Amino acid sequence: MNQFVFPLLMGVPPGGESGGGGGFLGLLPIVAIFAVFYFLIIRPQNKKQKETQRMLADLKKGDRVVTIGGIHGAIQSIKDSSVILKVDENCKIEFSRNAIASMEAAGKGEKDKAENTSSNEESAE
Repeated sequence: MNQFVFPLLMGVPPGGESGGGGGFLGLLPIVAIFAVFYFLIIRPQNKKQKETQRMLADLKKGDRVVTIGGIHGAIQSIKDSSVILKVDENCKIEFSRNAIASMEAAGKGEKDKAENTSSNEESAE
């Protein structure tokens, strides 16, 4: 009984020695799994990280941004590792540059103001 069970547990076929051609075919699934992980997880994450670093480097005064906490504001001044956001007329908050999640679309705030103005004019008529 041990003659049949022990070689199966060790991964050796019942005929004795394993064949020499099975080594490459045994590595093929591992290589395929690594390729899938690279293209589905590692590569997109690296691209996103480079894009975020580029966005943080291109920040300038007046840009409208959103922080990772969801605070919307305009950049009032930029320091080496931090930015000061103007959130309201009398409210300025200092954030780390890394706390900036994204930039708002360039004209989105102006478009919203224009829509509000036009809707207010229509309601007044």
